[in-house]
Amino acid sequence: QVQLVESGGGSVQAGGSLRLSCAASGDIQCMGWFRQSPGKEREGVAAISASSRTTAYIDSVKRRFTISRDNAKKTVYLQMNDLKPEDTAMYYCAADSSDCVSDLILQLESSKFWGQGTQVTVSS
Repeated sequence: QVQLVESGGGSVQAGGSLRLSCAASGDIQCMGWFRQSPGKEREGVAAISASSRTTAYIDSVKRRFTISRDNAKKTVYLQMNDLKPEDTAMYYCAADSSDCVSDLILQLESSKFWGQGTQVTVSS
């Protein structure tokens, strides 16, 4: 059974940086990050294929966030720079036992493997 454990969340001021980590157990391929803030729907933030050859981001985080992974450690990372108050949310790791296909984030939305979440709070 796949388990995902996130870490690295916290509170920062606008313009600051955080690095989220998600350690996985079990066989996982496509991985990514989602977030949800109170009163809003969950949204996919970034995703990465098993080989790291393919990545995807939502427009609002492009050029600020970078997703990466270390397959030897079965860990995916989300480096978040130039954080904004609107980035405040609970961030969740998601994974699929199949590799990413054409729409990485869409694929992970239906994943059955999710972490417990880590809170990111950005103050202005």
